[in-house]
Amino acid sequence: MPTTDHRSLTGSISQLFKRESLIAARNLQSLVNPLMFFSIVIILFPLGVSPDSEFLRTASVGLLWVSALLAMMLSLDNLFQRDFDNGTLEQLVMTGQPLYLLVLVKSIIHWLLTGLPLVLISPVFALMLNIAPSHLLILMLTLAIGTPVITLIGGIGAALTVSLRSGGVLVSLLVLPLTIPVLIFGSGTVQAYVEGLAISGHLAILCMLLVLSVTLAPFAIAAAIRLSVSN
Repeated sequence: MPTTDHRSLTGSISQLFKRESLIAARNLQSLVNPLMFFSIVIILFPLGVSPDSEFLRTASVGLLWVSALLAMMLSLDNLFQRDFDNGTLEQLVMTGQPLYLLVLVKSIIHWLLTGLPLVLISPVFALMLNIAPSHLLILMLTLAIGTPVITLIGGIGAALTVSLRSGGVLVSLLVLPLTIPVLIFGSGTVQAYVEGLAISGHLAILCMLLVLSVTLAPFAIAAAIRLSVSN
């Protein structure tokens, strides 16, 4: 019996992964929008504030992190809304499989399609903002740790507001205060590295936030989905 349940769960996860990949392939605009937002904010910043190289070097870390945070917020509307509208979310609740595990897989897929591209293109814009090439690796590392936390925390807000018409605005209001620690320690790690300071403490806290979000957020998301579906 446990073997059968294990196979059933594996099959559900595999089908979910295939389905999310197919939907992403059919809706490339929803994947491109966060990248476009991220790019436009960084490109326009020197034009609207100052093109001075020293100023850009000073502001670059915070700018990149704030842009990544807002871009991730922009992508949260697509996390559960489409599934709620077509009834898929209700089917996930009724499958009998652990809902917290299914939403964790769904969140990971969402991050792979939206957060990972931000991490990969960040060095290009970092160089445009005069960040030294030797600092790019730590920037990518902090974004790779921090953006999944934003996705998982944002998933709680997205699940709570999925049944509301103006859910996008409410998600931002709910989630942004909770993501401030990620922003502080993510940008703080890079800034400390740039200044030649120790970063082990910053990285440890950032990793702790990731572990906590992976272990606790899926249960909160699952409870929020059940609440939204039942209403």
